[in-house]
Amino acid sequence: MPSSKSRPSGSAIRVLPALLLFALLWLPFAGGAAEIEVRRAEIVAGEEDWLLDAEFGIALGHRLEEVVSRGVALYFVAEFTLSKARWYWMDEHVAGRTQTWRLAFNALTRQYRLSSGALHQNFATLEEALGVLGRLRNWKVADKARLVPGEPYNAAVRLKLDLSQLPKPFQVSAIGNKDWNITAEVKRWSFTPPAEAAPK
Repeated sequence: MPSSKSRPSGSAIRVLPALLLFALLWLPFAGGAAEIEVRRAEIVAGEEDWLLDAEFGIALGHRLEEVVSRGVALYFVAEFTLSKARWYWMDEHVAGRTQTWRLAFNALTRQYRLSSGALHQNFATLEEALGVLGRLRNWKVADKARLVPGEPYNAAVRLKLDLSQLPKPFQVSAIGNKDWNITAEVKRWSFTPPAEAAPK
């Protein structure tokens, strides 16, 4: 006697991943605050440039960890600015730099992939990928000739999650939702180029 139970159609099977992904938008997650803190930041002398070394502590929180493990790519942007105070007008913008990274999970290789431009790195764990993402080394931020030795400058750096590059449904869900907004600390400090800076 044929079974009365019907098998799910191919279209129904194909739509299941989309439904599971949609559920991630609305299901509450407990604990795990998302934040990015600046642990260290300094400007050092290179041969011809001023270089930024910085270290960030990155905590995605449970929701974003789940989202990236389901195949949704997250984009992070590092922003650096250098300005000079002026008493008679707004601060003078001296130098600035931004760089974007894409963090994604490959379900076939079970690896996390971190990309920036044409550079790609694969990692076995999310922790390893975030560790590399959170380290800036020898980041060129200004020509040496652009800065005046002995003059003070105001530096600022941060690493943030770029919500504008999320898929549209996730952008809508992220509006006003603390689980989707990573608190990105801005590190500000004063930098004065020495009269003679030895190359790093």
